[in-house]
Amino acid sequence: MRYVLTAAIMALAFALFSESTMAQCVMCRASLGNNSAFVRNLNIGVLVLLVPPVSIFCTIFILAIRHRRAS
Repeated sequence: MRYVLTAAIMALAFALFSESTMAQCVMCRASLGNNSAFVRNLNIGVLVLLVPPVSIFCTIFILAIRHRRAS
């Protein structure tokens, strides 16, 4: 279990700190223009909106694994 948690933390760190994570679709980039402060806030907003579904998925996945091992 410790290895899985360590791997998940490392994957999350790589995903958050890579350049491709902060990419946007072409339409979003064109509509925002060169306003870098707004672009940064939009990227943070997208990451904030991503946290609840990922947390729910991970919780269900962990519960399913624990239930499967108990059976």
